[in-house]
Amino acid sequence: MATGQQLTGVARGLAERGHSVTVLTGRRGYDDAKIRFPSRERWNGIDIIRLPSIGLGKTSRWRRALNFASFSAACVCRLAIMRRQDAVVALTSPPLISWLSALFTRLKGGRMIFWVMDLNPDEAIAAGWLKRDSVAASILSELLKSSMRHAHKIIALDRFAKQRIVDKGIPESKIEVIPPWSSDDSVRFDGEGREAFRRRHDLSEKFVVMYAGNQSPCHPLDTLLGAARKLSARDDIAFCFVGGGSQFRKVEEFARANQLKNIRTLPYQPQTGLSGVLSAADLHVVVMGEGYQGIIHPCKIYNILTVGSPFLYIGPIESHVSEIISRLPGQGRTFSAQHGQVDIAAESIFNSAERFHSGRIATTLVGDSMLREPRTEVTAATRSLATAKPDLAHEFSSRTLLPRFIAQIELFHPRMKGLAKTSVGESASDPQTEVFLPNSP
Repeated sequence: MATGQQLTGVARGLAERGHSVTVLTGRRGYDDAKIRFPSRERWNGIDIIRLPSIGLGKTSRWRRALNFASFSAACVCRLAIMRRQDAVVALTSPPLISWLSALFTRLKGGRMIFWVMDLNPDEAIAAGWLKRDSVAASILSELLKSSMRHAHKIIALDRFAKQRIVDKGIPESKIEVIPPWSSDDSVRFDGEGREAFRRRHDLSEKFVVMYAGNQSPCHPLDTLLGAARKLSARDDIAFCFVGGGSQFRKVEEFARANQLKNIRTLPYQPQTGLSGVLSAADLHVVVMGEGYQGIIHPCKIYNILTVGSPFLYIGPIESHVSEIISRLPGQGRTFSAQHGQVDIAAESIFNSAERFHSGRIATTLVGDSMLREPRTEVTAATRSLATAKPDLAHEFSSRTLLPRFIAQIELFHPRMKGLAKTSVGESASDPQTEVFLPNSP
């Protein structure tokens, strides 16, 4: 879903500058395959073509593989009848889409910009879905490298991803690092939305710990769930899991098996209410799987910075999230734990709740018990990270990063070069440039 939101920003930005933009995507809903959207639509000056695909859900790898295969087959048929495009922005999901985009530009012309949102088969290998030395992994690796070699520009999300791409034999000069941007055009701290969400879900009197987003094996939630179990006696602390993914049912099953009343699970919420949902949290949680640096890039951190909420990071010591944390002030606003460090995660949540409620109590976690020890009085933790470090919120905003991304597209066509330095809000002087954005279902 985050990929689709980022792609939407690029498509709208290009259309606002007068470019002809076509998006190729799937007809089925992201988290509910029963939902189907119109096969053709003109939206905000963007031509959207939605392709049919099998909708078997995401409960198993073979189901996802068939979903991807059917969408890829539909893409082949559509690309065969599409005319040449000036620029093609290819993403990484499903895994074959970048190779199909590269083949399309080789046969029909145009330039390809490869937007590496994640790396596959690297992700599948790290998750244990594929063996590194398997035939399937070897074929997918070669297809990925072929796509990268053909791309005129590769957009990596962080320095870890860039290094992995370089290690595949791709020249460093071809790679540009542009992080995902926050939804700052629609997301902000929303006090009214916060209270409405909390009332609606009986959270008004709670300290709310929220994990919002995709729940997948790449973002393992075992440590956070362990902390929820350890803190189950605290009636004032609620764990709210908002989103979907293959592990959504696992969270529900964990809560039932352990008879935990402090866990709430909610599906993906409408984009129009995202500010209220994110503002409802007193402590957000960002999770990255061990060994996934440069393979995936949890981008929820950027909206958290925009809203200004404290957060707990659970993941490897070295990552793009830990680099952001190193640039933020401490004082009880950011916390870190590695996977398996349930005690540290629980202690961080407990201390954050105590600071939020009273601003005077610090704690020590010993075994399975919480020992409350009065220490030097601290001031109540402010909710705003954004006001404490406004330069970071600006650095990762769409106003800063979207023009950089669009400039990479515009630099690759003679009619675009003179436009690359203008802002996204300005319109292009030549409206005939065609940009094609294939996306996964």
